[in-house]
Amino acid sequence: MFWRMITKTLVRQKSKMMMIAFTVVLGVSLSTAMMNVMLGVGDKVNRELKVYGANITVRHKDAALMSDLYGLEGRGVNDKFLHEEDVLKLKSIFWGFNILDFAPILEGRAMMGSADVAVIGTWPEKHAVLPTGEELDTGLKSLRRWWEVSGEWLNEGGNDGVMIGHLLASENGIKAGDTITLTAGGRAMTFRVAGIFNDGGSSDSKILMTLPAAQELLGLHGRVSSIEVSALTTPDNDLARKAAQDPRSLSPDEYETWYCTAYVSAICHQIQEVIRDGVAKPVRQVAESEGTILSKTTLLMILITILSSIGSALAISNLITASVIERSQELGLLKALGAYNWQIVLLVLAEVMITGIAGGVIGYFMGIGFAQIIGQTVFGSYIEIARMVILIVAVILFFVTVIGSIPAIRYLMALKPTEVLHGK
Repeated sequence: MFWRMITKTLVRQKSKMMMIAFTVVLGVSLSTAMMNVMLGVGDKVNRELKVYGANITVRHKDAALMSDLYGLEGRGVNDKFLHEEDVLKLKSIFWGFNILDFAPILEGRAMMGSADVAVIGTWPEKHAVLPTGEELDTGLKSLRRWWEVSGEWLNEGGNDGVMIGHLLASENGIKAGDTITLTAGGRAMTFRVAGIFNDGGSSDSKILMTLPAAQELLGLHGRVSSIEVSALTTPDNDLARKAAQDPRSLSPDEYETWYCTAYVSAICHQIQEVIRDGVAKPVRQVAESEGTILSKTTLLMILITILSSIGSALAISNLITASVIERSQELGLLKALGAYNWQIVLLVLAEVMITGIAGGVIGYFMGIGFAQIIGQTVFGSYIEIARMVILIVAVILFFVTVIGSIPAIRYLMALKPTEVLHGK
């Protein structure tokens, strides 16, 4: 009898039930899309922000100490070097997969004619095979995506070529295709100018060459001044900030949680474990911007989900109340025949829940489609579907439906059979 009454009501009031289902579809699809994007967007936002360069730098501990404490730079401070053979060990740390790009940097000075110029040796492009058999492509080209280059980038084997910052090139009338001679420590080398780059910073007055060429010119075989690292990181919280001050202050459980989470401080700590005499520090402007943007993006999506749920609850409330008022004589008759309030409330809730579940299933799959559209449009890739969203959406749907039914339930509880049956 109970299910027959529900079936008859769903058929008889199909227009209102379809409106309720449509409202649920809209709310659930938006919530599903936002939560899937929110849970899958972290790495994608970080990858988009990698266009702004490295977020971690590694230097020799003595050079970092003198620079940080006393602001000293130049010869005697920058003459502290790391080992080039340690660079690929970056991929061996616990969070090695989160390290997207990296490039060693060797800085020095040379004479170009009568001018004293700064030179930078690096891996413009590097294809490497790790001891694990994994192959990777990295280099400064990936870390300097914003550079405007006239001519061409250096390649991995281009030890006879250089790139010159546009300020230095304009001051000396140098253009792509020219030949220059650099001298350092009695060693002279001739290079072809492959390209002119525009960095928008101090590098515009420097000369860029491959790391082997710079090591030969400067007489520093196997040495690098620093390493620039671009890594996917998790926004800092209180635990990360505490660990950044002193990891030894953490309890064993806190240390394990921190070490196994991709905080920038945890990744820096692990880098220091594999780079001899190295100190890894985050580039705060980049690292904090990534965390701030990701946090604000997540907050925005949470607010959209909350607002869509509130809107759905209000719409459902109006539709259910209107439906109950239309059926007041029918429900009043049930009361007059001896039905308890809880039985009538259960009947109405069952009708709404069935309609809501049907709308929720359709809305969930529509939401997955919306999430993929957002992923393709904004990030150029698919959003990974999070299974936990199913449970979250089910809980939201339940509470939205129950809360939206409260005004109708209050009306039912106050309904007097004698009044409605007499048309009052």
